[in-house]
Amino acid sequence: MMDFSPCDYAFLVDRTNYTFRRSDLLRDTNRTSPVWLDWAIRGDDDSTSLSCAEAAKATTTEYACVSNHSDCVNATNGPGYNCRCSKGYQGNAYLVNGCSNIDECADPAKYPCKGVCRDTEGSYQCTCGPGYGSDDPKTQRCTPKFPLAAQICIGTIGGALVIAFTAFVIIIRKEKRKTKEFYEKNGGLTLEKAKVIKLFKKEELKPVLKISNLIGKGGFGEVYKGVVDDILVAVKKPISGNVLENKQFANEVIIQSQVIHKNIVRLIGCCLEVDTPMLVYEFISKGSLHEILHRVDNKEPLNLDVRLSIVAESAHGLAYMHSQAHTKILHGDVKPANILLDDSFVPKISDFGISRLIAIDKEHTANVIGDMTYMDPVYLQTGLLTEKSDVYSFGVVILEVISRKKATHSDNNSLVTSFLECHKEKKKATELFDKEIATTGNLELLDTLAGIAVGCLNLDVDQRPSMTDVVARLLTLNRSRMVAFHDNI
Repeated sequence: MMDFSPCDYAFLVDRTNYTFRRSDLLRDTNRTSPVWLDWAIRGDDDSTSLSCAEAAKATTTEYACVSNHSDCVNATNGPGYNCRCSKGYQGNAYLVNGCSNIDECADPAKYPCKGVCRDTEGSYQCTCGPGYGSDDPKTQRCTPKFPLAAQICIGTIGGALVIAFTAFVIIIRKEKRKTKEFYEKNGGLTLEKAKVIKLFKKEELKPVLKISNLIGKGGFGEVYKGVVDDILVAVKKPISGNVLENKQFANEVIIQSQVIHKNIVRLIGCCLEVDTPMLVYEFISKGSLHEILHRVDNKEPLNLDVRLSIVAESAHGLAYMHSQAHTKILHGDVKPANILLDDSFVPKISDFGISRLIAIDKEHTANVIGDMTYMDPVYLQTGLLTEKSDVYSFGVVILEVISRKKATHSDNNSLVTSFLECHKEKKKATELFDKEIATTGNLELLDTLAGIAVGCLNLDVDQRPSMTDVVARLLTLNRSRMVAFHDNI
């Protein structure tokens, strides 16, 4: 028709996009206009045209919407139906796998998101990041969940916790380092190799070191009573700096651990993880001889046999330390407070931790601290401690036992001076004896005991007996008493 006449041809066009102009007669082939085709899937006539419901029941080859994620829509221009991709998908619904997912996050103008966009199959998610929130992140901006003041407060607290935790870690590490340094300084490595004694950790002794468990306090330090490893023990916590150092201390502990005698308190172990090492001894239930002798309230009766036994067995303990132990040990602080008694009044020498290692070929040491009341005058003058110094102190102990008076009693009178004056004037010391035992039948034995004590107190060191001699004399005295007892039966 175009070839016949330019005024007499036809074409399809969207009426809203085309208006006739005379220039159209000039055959302007560069001009284009959209064409909309309104069509549907139909049969040859209305009777064979299917709706979506009917088409879905038909065979697969007859149903036109073959793509996954596609929908069937009834035609609006007559019978039949059309196919389109489901929401969130695009493409050709009439082709197998013709509909593909739309990446909504790639087109924010069409698919808005004021938060964090995440594409999903057939849709997309729009959420706020951690610590932020919004009623509708697609249309409204995400804002912090906590106000600024709360953030500052939480940040401050968090920072403080971090600092506190860091400080705690630093303190723990420093404490561990100090513990290791103390352990090595106090001879821990030496005692580890020796394997003669238990080495307690400070945490094991911590429950014992409470004020409520304190049972004694003196020049050497504090003594606590407690249970460790299901054993009742006495923990001695020395005054800072009042112990030997390094190998000296380790050697002293090794020496003490080898002292096994029924009349000497047994050393169970020690703790080296502190500045000043602590010693752990067996606990002796009845307390010290000093407490038994001089307690004001509830004074416990002590007959002569018990007193003689206490003196004799204490002498046995000292003699063992001087002559029978692997290494000679000088006590250096013999006094009633350092003689403990068990429930059967069996004495045990204690607190010789301040004594020092003495080589067998040496006769004295100058490294000792003791109670001045019981101190050997020769030692005070020379500064040299020998086994005869312990003998002198033991002589004072004998006098306390038979008199039940303190070494320095009323009006600062010296018990030693009183007995020595009686001996010098060759007078009986009857008035000085404890009235509980100063019966007629006991006076001779008491005079003999006083004589042994005076011999121990001799200012001429060479004239003093050894502890072995004292034991022998006490043994003879005890036998004589037993014979006399049987003769009187």
